Amino acid sequence: MRLRILEILREKNKTKYWLYIQLGLSYQNFNKMVNNQTKSIKFDNLKALCDILDCTPNDLFEDYHN
Repeated sequence: MRLRILEILREKNKTKYWLYIQLGLSYQNFNKMVNNQTKSIKFDNLKALCDILDCTPNDLFEDYHN
């Protein structure tokens, strides 16, 4: 599974910086999450992403094969 955050931001004409400010996470954690360099995501952060980006968890994730 991978997060589609950057694709959704592009679709909504929003920037990574805009999302960073909205989420209020540390830059290190935010950057890892956005760049798919994390192995887990807290439910609170998942809900915040869905609320901010006006999407569902299904929209945020996609399956991929290495």
